Amino acid sequence: MDISDFKKDTTFGVIGVCGANGNLIARILKERGFNVIGTDISQKKNCKFASALEGYDIEVFYGKTPNAFFDKSDYIIPPASLSKDSEIYKRINKPVVELTDVIELFKSEKPVFGITGTNGKTTTTTLLKKIAEENEIIPCQHNLAGMQGNAEFIPILQSRLDADVGILEVGTFGVPGTVGRIVENTDMEAGLITNITPDHLKDLGSFMDYANVKGEFIQELNGKKIIVNAHDPTIMGLLRELNYEGEVITFGVNERPDSIGIKECVCGNELAVKEIISGCGYYFCKCGLTTPQVDYIATNVDLNNRTFDLFTPEGKLTVQMAIDGLHNVYNVTGVIIAAREFLKLPYDKILEPISTFTGVEGRMEKVDTVNGKTVFVDYAHNPAGVQTVLKEFQKLFGDFTTVITVSSESGYSGDLNIFNSVLKFSKFVVPASHASQKVAIEKLNENSRLNDRIFLNHRSHFKKSGTLGADEKDVRDGIKKALNLDCEMIVAIGEAATKYKSVIIDLKS
Repeated sequence: MDISDFKKDTTFGVIGVCGANGNLIARILKERGFNVIGTDISQKKNCKFASALEGYDIEVFYGKTPNAFFDKSDYIIPPASLSKDSEIYKRINKPVVELTDVIELFKSEKPVFGITGTNGKTTTTTLLKKIAEENEIIPCQHNLAGMQGNAEFIPILQSRLDADVGILEVGTFGVPGTVGRIVENTDMEAGLITNITPDHLKDLGSFMDYANVKGEFIQELNGKKIIVNAHDPTIMGLLRELNYEGEVITFGVNERPDSIGIKECVCGNELAVKEIISGCGYYFCKCGLTTPQVDYIATNVDLNNRTFDLFTPEGKLTVQMAIDGLHNVYNVTGVIIAAREFLKLPYDKILEPISTFTGVEGRMEKVDTVNGKTVFVDYAHNPAGVQTVLKEFQKLFGDFTTVITVSSESGYSGDLNIFNSVLKFSKFVVPASHASQKVAIEKLNENSRLNDRIFLNHRSHFKKSGTLGADEKDVRDGIKKALNLDCEMIVAIGEAATKYKSVIIDLKS
């Protein structure tokens, strides 16, 4: 099958346009000038991504698929998950074009930049897109409402939508091959790695197994350009172990470490890290891996005023942020390099959008003030992310109560590490998820003196779904309990906290 097989008046019938892949495929084909019709078992009012099809002039048959759908189509594109034994598949009477055919036939045809890591991907990606847009460079957007869209086939298809550039967040659900497939099938020419800290351990077994999944990003970009946080020993170790031969641009933050963390080195030894943020800082291993001299270094960090100086190969910059936290100094530094190297923008055109970027929804987000108490939510859902975010909240605001809605993708060990970080940085702890409550009971049984810090006010029976560890009632009950504690600030962490943050506003009324 070749692109020349399709005349411009070809009509493609896409089954499953309310699904992410079907929606993107329909838009890609329409933007290429083909006729497109769609069908989906959902009614329009229940079609999650119907708004993304607005303006595309695509006829969609919702509910039961009529014969007219097949009659009007020259080719049919079914979902990859559709069984050939299903009723609708048996009705297909036209040639079939598979998802893999779409990927092979229609290339991205634009420069593509990827961003991966355990934490900071979404903030980094969103800010880089903002810089591009404010300089009249249009990045492709998947526009799938409520969908992060950083794994499986979404970034691959997103890169094929009309735009000037592709700026893609590259994630993994803990499945080997996912990251490599995204890089390869988007013809990515450069990328950035924020950090690599433990995650998905329940699926992958060990930290290095997880690190090697992220290492696919390095493997597939070998010989190209990569921007990395050199304060992360895992990233630097993978670059060495995978014999990366492309251009490496390094960055870090010149700040005094405030803790010692232990990470597994790529050589198999335990490695002590003098941490600036969780898992990142100054390190030395007997295998020879050590913190390098970096190309870009952030220094003179003033978290209260959200400023820092950045020393670049071209001189010193003064950076004004509109977001909080030392972790965001790392994120912003990476973005500045990406905007300079990939978007080819002058620094003044980069710094202005940074100064007005107020962050991503659900990241250190102030939701409202209820009964005189300020309530924040944060999506942090893995041990390093929780530790980093809560450490920054403590630096910036002092005492706070943490409501935990997390269920770690690393299983019990992740839940325990998250709870320990919450206990370390919080004045009071309200476990709202079933996973955190299980740990809380163990902690209280071990040490009754924690009764004045850990408050179990109900029992959740919610069954986790990914990192969603609590339901709406659990979040509401957790916030209500926190509002009755002697602390003027509340931080609700986890996916459920951000998904159900409207309960905070409801509690105000």
